[in-house]
Amino acid sequence: MLYWLLYPLRDEVSLFNLFGYTSFRAAYATVTALVIAFLMGPVVIRALRKRQIGQHVRTDGPQTHLKKEGTPTMGGLLILLSVLVPVLLWGRLDNRYLIIVLISTIWMGLIGLLDDYLKVVKNYPNGLIGRYKLIGQFTLGLGIGLWLYLFPVVGEGQSSILPGIRTIDLSTGSFSILPTETIVPFFKELRFDFGLLYIPFVALVMAGTANSVNLTDGLDGLATGVSLLSILAFGIMAYLLGNSNYAEYLQFPFLNGAGEVAVFAGAAAGACLGFLWFNSAPASVFMGDTGSLALGGAIGSMAIVTHCEFLLLIVGGVFVAEVLSVTLQVGHFKRTGRRIFRMAPLHHHFELLGWAETKVVVRFWIVAALLGLIGLSTLKIR
Repeated sequence: MLYWLLYPLRDEVSLFNLFGYTSFRAAYATVTALVIAFLMGPVVIRALRKRQIGQHVRTDGPQTHLKKEGTPTMGGLLILLSVLVPVLLWGRLDNRYLIIVLISTIWMGLIGLLDDYLKVVKNYPNGLIGRYKLIGQFTLGLGIGLWLYLFPVVGEGQSSILPGIRTIDLSTGSFSILPTETIVPFFKELRFDFGLLYIPFVALVMAGTANSVNLTDGLDGLATGVSLLSILAFGIMAYLLGNSNYAEYLQFPFLNGAGEVAVFAGAAAGACLGFLWFNSAPASVFMGDTGSLALGGAIGSMAIVTHCEFLLLIVGGVFVAEVLSVTLQVGHFKRTGRRIFRMAPLHHHFELLGWAETKVVVRFWIVAALLGLIGLSTLKIR
């Protein structure tokens, strides 16, 4: 909104020229999200306490978690608010990349909100039935996949015959990407083209990422911090690939307009930091499925619009490990009656090994930061 109001006045007020820079708007989207989270956090927490919207702790989990019973949940509302307002203020809402990521975040957040409402307010033990939750997630993914497949992005300088292709002529050759292709990390010219299967692939990425973040949300600050680091990594990736100079230097396909996703990433990172102020141990509020599914939708959609879906396996390695731990635990137990881990997801295994909750969280953050840096290094290591 501010871009449309102030940037046209740059000839009269030179300061307004700053609104033409994505980096400037991304930085202030971060600041705005932080301020909103700091100001609205106590308000949201008081409202949740007043309505007795508290966490129900599973009795078969670590016994140290029983003291968390009744802690306000559905704090993901604070995350959504802290993301939405800065994006509306600082983002260019005519940018399709930004719209896709924003819609994905809100859609997934609403699914989580319904689940939290049924679980905590209506006292349905399992909340929203799993298959309905998956239907909602896959509907979003299929919709985005179909949209990108039928109406590929067309930017200035793109081919009118093949409107989904953006080509940059470099001294080492021509680099382009099709709307149904995804970039393979560590390989310069290798692309994986899904063709029509790109539509269900997008749906799988969206649902898988959202649910993996949801599984990770089991300790104070864990999912918040790991999501923050993943969002920053994909935000940097979007900014670089959305800038023709950087894309040319890195010999990557130029994704015209993708840099605007950095504004969203700034808002989401600020929202996570602000929420972490209240969510760090001992947590004053939990994000619930409202927050975890919203953050999963954000991360998954950022990977999709940058054509870096496979990079999720690296940048989101902590989420992948959490999902694998549950999958392996359940599968092995069904076959043998024995467990691989003391408890799944993986973070509970380390708790039962004797690690303090804060130690597990901080060490997972460190691993997530390392994986994020490795993911970014694939821009050059190819």
